[in-house]
Amino acid sequence: MSAPRVGVLALQGDVREHVEALRAVGAEAVLVRRASELESVSALVIPGGESTVMARLARVFGLFVPLQQRIAAGLPVLGTCAGMILLADSILDPAADGEGVPQESLGGLDVAVRRNAFGRQVESFEADLLIAEDPRPVRAVFIRAPRVERAGPGVEVLASVGEHPVAVRQGSLLATAFHPESAGELRFHRALVAQL
Repeated sequence: MSAPRVGVLALQGDVREHVEALRAVGAEAVLVRRASELESVSALVIPGGESTVMARLARVFGLFVPLQQRIAAGLPVLGTCAGMILLADSILDPAADGEGVPQESLGGLDVAVRRNAFGRQVESFEADLLIAEDPRPVRAVFIRAPRVERAGPGVEVLASVGEHPVAVRQGSLLATAFHPESAGELRFHRALVAQL
């Protein structure tokens, strides 16, 4: 049986770490920069990075609408940090790009997120979190991380910091406000591949 082909949106961000994590869980990792590459994968990781830059580059490379269409059609996706922002149906504090256009999201995940909710780069932190249905804590790396301010009724909260969800699942979409790949945490990548 051949390894499942899982894409990593490779426009900007921590692409290499996700490629390594996917390979570690038995997937074939494919860099996605074009619509044809997106069509060749059975699942996708949207990495952390700068969400405004990623959204703008997705438009420039003609990927924004194909991404929206594949997500709406049920493509399994793991979004981490900026990836969570891009999957959210609502961004409460959208940044404007260099031309003053408010940031767009790809949508699909019935949450409202706040960007940089835990502070700036110098306020980055690590924490051990308990996730739903697993007694082992997850080491979570928060770097200018978002947080979920509102989750719709179909959204399962997997982990929280205080009262704020930081890991959620809805259908084929899985999102974390933190960087599991930076701590060598593979459970979220395994959960993505397990859908295939």
